[in-house]
Amino acid sequence: MTAAIRLGVNIDHVATVRNARGGAYPDPVEAARLAVQAGADGITAHLREDRRHIRDADLRRLRHDLSAPLNMEMAATDEMLAIALDLLPHACCIVPERREELTTEGGLDVAGHEAALAVPVRKLAAAGVRVSLFVDPAPAQIEAAARMGAQVVELHTGAYAEGRAGELERLQAAARQALALGLEVHAGHGLTYENVGPVAAIAGLRELNIGHFLIGQAIFDGLAAVVVEMKRRIALGAAAGLGA
Repeated sequence: MTAAIRLGVNIDHVATVRNARGGAYPDPVEAARLAVQAGADGITAHLREDRRHIRDADLRRLRHDLSAPLNMEMAATDEMLAIALDLLPHACCIVPERREELTTEGGLDVAGHEAALAVPVRKLAAAGVRVSLFVDPAPAQIEAAARMGAQVVELHTGAYAEGRAGELERLQAAARQALALGLEVHAGHGLTYENVGPVAAIAGLRELNIGHFLIGQAIFDGLAAVVVEMKRRIALGAAAGLGA
């Protein structure tokens, strides 16, 4: 029997709303608790260099107050590496980061920065942290991630979510390649109720990390209901893939 695809809920934008007023409400850690109670399999939080949403104290509370696995998204900087090695979350997903971007705009150029990325990958893995690299579905990036010793690749689904032709096929091919190289396959960025099904149907996919849509839709439906519905749609997509 194939294992169910895990749903990681990214709670960054609860912190975005909180920070708009500079106070303590709404609390992203409370949102994480609600998401886990509703069936989320893990919580994702991106500690950006400019601290525009998640703060250091949020990460500490997520790590120590929740039973669910914490996936820390981070840039490959000395500062973030030190924080991760002190915190020791379940997993770290290394992502590209530019201060002027509104959100992560593409995958990490692993192939072009192998030497710089090798140190954080090695140190995190040695500390028992599961290391993921957020990459575009490109053969060279998948190969470089495997050479570097990462355990996971998270495929950037942004171009697919924008409706670009051929992107689903690229994701499928990248997943096959990653699996053949012994990598676990995750995916995320821009996924919604409407477009998650075909991604969930990709053979061998183990986890989807979704944030902005879930937090936005929760304004209308409540976070618990949104998590339940997204899990339902992921399961339907995965079932469709098994029947293909």
